Amino acid sequence: MRRKVLGGPPYHLLKPPLADRFPSILLRPRFPSISIPVPVPRRGEEHEPRRIEEMVGPGRPVFVLFGSSIVQYSFSNGGWGAIVADVYARKADILLRGYLGWNSRRAVQVVAEVFPKDAAVQPSLVIVNFGGNDSMGSDPSGLGPHVPLPEYVENMRKIATHLKSLSEKTRIIFLTPPPVNQEMFRGSQIGPLLTRLVRTNELIQMYSEACIKLCKEMDIKFIDMFNAIQMRDDWETACFTDGIHLSSEGSKIVVAEIIKVLKNAGWEPSLYWKSMPTEFSEDSPYDFIASDGVKTTNISNLTTHREFQWD
Repeated sequence: MRRKVLGGPPYHLLKPPLADRFPSILLRPRFPSISIPVPVPRRGEEHEPRRIEEMVGPGRPVFVLFGSSIVQYSFSNGGWGAIVADVYARKADILLRGYLGWNSRRAVQVVAEVFPKDAAVQPSLVIVNFGGNDSMGSDPSGLGPHVPLPEYVENMRKIATHLKSLSEKTRIIFLTPPPVNQEMFRGSQIGPLLTRLVRTNELIQMYSEACIKLCKEMDIKFIDMFNAIQMRDDWETACFTDGIHLSSEGSKIVVAEIIKVLKNAGWEPSLYWKSMPTEFSEDSPYDFIASDGVKTTNISNLTTHREFQWD
């Protein structure tokens, strides 16, 4: 196994004119180096994946979003995942593990691969959302994403049990499936492609309530998206992009509920964004000069760019 130095460019690849003009480059890398063992693969083999903390410097808490399309699309159209990533900028790394069209049955099949127990770094927080696809009506063919309610509950129990086993510090939040606007969905671009889809708020409510009951039984924090979305008077038109997936307005409701849970959870260490340290936020003479022209102003925690100021 050879060791590879990450940082500056390989010396032998420097063009002679650059080396002649800047001889100091030959003396040291341009950036601080990290020495990492890198196996030499045989032909046709791939390099071993490096751990994330070996590539991006100081380790931050890791938040993982795990679910179906509500999660996969959460970085699109001003989605809730993107908002959470912005709120936790320089505080936590937000990892997206969303799988369009999936149900809890498929999630159980891969949960140990997505969250291996022997991982060098375990997540500080996992936000889970499955149930919308499970709650679809069953098809006579036996195909499709429908999962009977008792099996859905057991699948979610298995997911929760596995996540709890990762670390004493791994925290969990379950999101119940949100409501839908069936009329909007039928008129959307994807609606005609899924003509046999049966998705009603009556069915979704059953799965949402079962998820909440399980969370209370297992002492897991949860967010009742089914009812939180419907608290807004115009939810049917304002909260969706296609009748199923959340718009920016619907996503704001989810973010507000997530922040509320994290603020009031009482977890140690706290995962509430205002209680978490901001990376490399110490004062510096290289900060912007203050209005008095004498000292500098530390803007590490400036949030004026945000359309909405979160609690």
